[in-house]
Amino acid sequence: MQATERGDWRKVSRRAVLTAAVAGVWLAADGSANTAVRTDPHTDVLFIGAHPDDESSLLATFGQWRENLGLSTSVVTVTRGEGGGNAAGPAEGPELGLIRETEEREANAFAGIDTIYYLDKPDFWYTLSAPLTARIWDAQDTLARIVRLVRETTPHTIVVMGPRPFNQHGGHQLSARLGIEAFRAAADPLVCPEQIADEGLAPWQPTRLLAQCYAFETVLGAEASVQRRIDPETGLPVLGVWSGVRSRAHNATWAQVERDAQRIYRTQGFTAMPAQVPTDPSQLGSDWFTVLAEQGRFVEAPVHRQAELRPLYAEFAAWCDRIGLPWLANQVQPNYPPKPSTTIPAVPSAPVLNGIDGPGEYPGPELPLVRWQGEGGAATAKLSRHDDDLYVLVTVADERKGAALATDDIKRHWRTDAVEIAIDPGGNSVDTSTTFKLGVLPFTADGTAAAERDADNHQGQARDTAPGVQIAALVTEPYRGYTVEVKIPLTALPGPVDPTAFAMNILVYDSDTTDKIGRSRLAWSPFGSAQADPYVWGTATLDGYRPSAQHAESPPVIPQTATRSVDSPASRAQARRTGVPLAGAPRGR
Repeated sequence: MQATERGDWRKVSRRAVLTAAVAGVWLAADGSANTAVRTDPHTDVLFIGAHPDDESSLLATFGQWRENLGLSTSVVTVTRGEGGGNAAGPAEGPELGLIRETEEREANAFAGIDTIYYLDKPDFWYTLSAPLTARIWDAQDTLARIVRLVRETTPHTIVVMGPRPFNQHGGHQLSARLGIEAFRAAADPLVCPEQIADEGLAPWQPTRLLAQCYAFETVLGAEASVQRRIDPETGLPVLGVWSGVRSRAHNATWAQVERDAQRIYRTQGFTAMPAQVPTDPSQLGSDWFTVLAEQGRFVEAPVHRQAELRPLYAEFAAWCDRIGLPWLANQVQPNYPPKPSTTIPAVPSAPVLNGIDGPGEYPGPELPLVRWQGEGGAATAKLSRHDDDLYVLVTVADERKGAALATDDIKRHWRTDAVEIAIDPGGNSVDTSTTFKLGVLPFTADGTAAAERDADNHQGQARDTAPGVQIAALVTEPYRGYTVEVKIPLTALPGPVDPTAFAMNILVYDSDTTDKIGRSRLAWSPFGSAQADPYVWGTATLDGYRPSAQHAESPPVIPQTATRSVDSPASRAQARRTGVPLAGAPRGR
């Protein structure tokens, strides 16, 4: 259906459009709201996310808009999350992706959402880098697919995640960036002109563009959402939708409906969420959205640009300037706290790997690991070097064992009790694709310790991806904690070692459950996403070290196997129902 067939909404009074555009109500030429059943695939609201469950915290809003305003919502999910963890079983890769699609469709049904478009892009490990994600996703192809879906579904409101880089998944950032670009690009006949000439689509300009805002998550109660608010980061206006409104269909608050839906995500451990939300209205929060555009035009705000932006933040600021939203980069770089630092002493004899701090093995200072997330726990670390080998000893006090992973499930170490050693050999990484990150499990189902690499230059079990690494663990009996000891050849790192700029972090994950869900975390340098942000990691000078050989940088090995829509019965059935081809692919005329 072409835009002209819906009535010329541009002729309607500005006041009427603004009133209806809370969630993109289509206005007929006479200014009346049209909430009749529309021919597929039109949707009033289009949410664009990176993974199944990305919209799960907004289902209270989408459900309200449908029940109270008659507005439909559809979802674009760029990947199926096949690179994430699985708290419900051993499945991974494309098999996990299909499970997560099933979860997403079941959860979204609580809000009346029955159309989810997957773009079949590969999900990989947790990164804070949108540029790295752009390379893996082929950003221009992904943008073209999103533009096509906007032109096919003709939404009046597009909702995206937060695009800013700090403490935010790179996939979330990039899906938001591409959604923002598509908001303008879908209306431009010079963008993807083949979609118009060859596929019979027409340019389409959505009315409103909203981005998730995280600044008011602790503001509770019904009155909070009706007060005028400004995004403290960008200076843009903020829209709030209170979750305490009661659903007639569900006979519960939308906050409770959303929680019921979230707990469907079993693979992501969401079943650990409390089954019941508060019944006191004053304890219920709102969904918050920064208003990026109204009436098809970007909302403007004063620009406050920081000086001396680090590369990750400078890249984001340049993108904001390029697309015409420079205020999105206001105060984008956080005030990083001072990094911890230490000196790693050389020892004349190699420490014995037995989980014990033997005489003279670790003469350097004891490093305290402090609480990063969650509650409780205590741990310390010691470091030393012998020749070209780094030795790490971590002692953890713990009261309850986490899940003992099976030997064929040695991955995603943060699901249970584990130690992570993260190393940036040159101290100049902008993301973890050029780093070494080793996860050590002090115990497994067969009673032995195990190690694997995750979210770094080369992932997988240590025996395959970390030649020369050796580990030992000593678990107390009765259980009161454990000690792990690790030998890491400096020659096995993914780049040359700079003895004066060597950066690292040491982290502890504490589960206290057997359901493969982490509860609390500690770190030597805790700030933001401490496991994924090399800017946070402390400096560890290698005393007296001179690399013994030339060391070339290793290109990152990143999994790029995506779940395919053609292998999903639910996606194939949806394509037959809506007429929209799988994965945002071209259609014939």
